[in-house]
Amino acid sequence: MKRALALTLVFAAACTKDVPQDRIRASGHVEATETRLAAEAGGRILTLLVKEGDRVKPGDTIVTLDTQDVQLAIDRAKAERAAADAQLRLIQAGARSEDIRQAEAQADTARSEVAGAKQELTSAQQDLDRFETLLANNSGSRKQRDDAATRRDVARDRIASLESRVKAADEAVAKLRAGARREEVEAARARVNVVDAQIAALEKTMADATLRSPIGGMVTEKLVEVGEVIPPRTPAVVIVDLDHAWADVFVPEPTVPQIKIGQSASVITDAGSTLTGTIAYISPKAEFTPRNVQTADERSKQVYRVRIDVDNKDGVLKQGMPVEAEIALVK
Repeated sequence: MKRALALTLVFAAACTKDVPQDRIRASGHVEATETRLAAEAGGRILTLLVKEGDRVKPGDTIVTLDTQDVQLAIDRAKAERAAADAQLRLIQAGARSEDIRQAEAQADTARSEVAGAKQELTSAQQDLDRFETLLANNSGSRKQRDDAATRRDVARDRIASLESRVKAADEAVAKLRAGARREEVEAARARVNVVDAQIAALEKTMADATLRSPIGGMVTEKLVEVGEVIPPRTPAVVIVDLDHAWADVFVPEPTVPQIKIGQSASVITDAGSTLTGTIAYISPKAEFTPRNVQTADERSKQVYRVRIDVDNKDGVLKQGMPVEAEIALVK
């Protein structure tokens, strides 16, 4: 709140000729809550919808910022989200029936080849046994016997290789039937959640690019102009809530015990307007009479600041306006 506008603080004596002995008249000035409004986001100002002196209501739009870059980022994030969601659904759906049948066919083919290789092994073993018998009877040659042994060894190696293929094919079928592991599904879902969080952050930035007033009041200062590029949280306007203004007046120390919070008081302007208010605060700390009091004797007196809340919906009081207050003394 600006207190620099309070230029006229005059302490009035408690016992003036036109004030009854059971009352005191004190001088002071008008104060009001002053709020600097700033957008959470930054960017180039597209519109500034208020000017100094305008009255605004809660929810009124004050400033809008350029959001083209944010919108492009949202579009890109939504495309990434669609891809991540498709990958999640693909993992959750599992293998297609066609893929499972193809893997089963490959396993069956491998088993058939194993059966054929076993027959070749049996034939090769029989040839080897026959040539060893002939060689033992000096009727065959060693080369024939060695060739038969080689065919047998090749058949054994082929069987081992084909059995490995059968095992791998069976495992592939089992994997397709079981579907994705729980960890794979969770990882895919986490990727979707990450993109969702990115989209939410971007959409908040988009919403923050529009500055709306959270309060009602009068625009007293305009701090930016259309076309400026401002960083986040840069104050744009100053709004004063004059509807709930109050008067700060100063009473002499001896009368403070006779003033109570909650009691009525009258606030009087220099133009003669009178508003009824309520004492809302009495300072617990004494201070010296403000410097602009006329005599050194009066300036040496200690006073207490008293706040009087008033209903100023008619706009009679203005910020910084000098006023007097008439307060009844309670015994």
